[in-house]
Amino acid sequence: MAAYFSNISRPPQTLTDREQRLLLKVTGLRRDGYRDHMIFSVALGTGLREHEILALDVGDVFDAGGGVRRRVQLRVFKRSNSDVTSQQVILPETVRAKLQKFFRWKRQEGQPLTADAPLFLSRRKKRLSARQLRHAFKQWQERAGFDRSFQFHSLRHCAITSVYESTKNILIAQRFARHKSITSTQIYMHPSDETLARAVQDLLC
Repeated sequence: MAAYFSNISRPPQTLTDREQRLLLKVTGLRRDGYRDHMIFSVALGTGLREHEILALDVGDVFDAGGGVRRRVQLRVFKRSNSDVTSQQVILPETVRAKLQKFFRWKRQEGQPLTADAPLFLSRRKKRLSARQLRHAFKQWQERAGFDRSFQFHSLRHCAITSVYESTKNILIAQRFARHKSITSTQIYMHPSDETLARAVQDLLC
């Protein structure tokens, strides 16, 4: 067992449940945070990478009638796994409900809803860039009162960790993460920051 875990890299940095709720709350309560709230919800619900989210078009997520798809076939993804058939994500019902409201909001805002239009736009009505998203993520962490700083990729870590911890099935976590090798998924077998945060509450002090 010791030899098995010695081959596993250090644990990924994840937000605690409280930090995730704070992030969603602070963006959900502000009109200027709605787009980012949707991005963070998609990231936490699907485990998509930053560039995969930014590459999404309206037609990837919505059908011709404006309904939210249950499965999203990615066109842009990490090329270490070139198996296109595995590059599909299932949208949780909570995320699907939010996306349906987001579609109506985009229509009210006069944003393009053609199949090839970017799903997430910048203030200048262009496709949101990675630099802009990282800057927004940093700002929302500050507004949420975080006492530590995260990279956007930590949201993917949170999603995969949650799937593993809820199922204790590394194969399910691998499929969710769309990892070519299970070795890449094994880091999520480490206790998460949330597990550690719960454990210290029981200390006698």
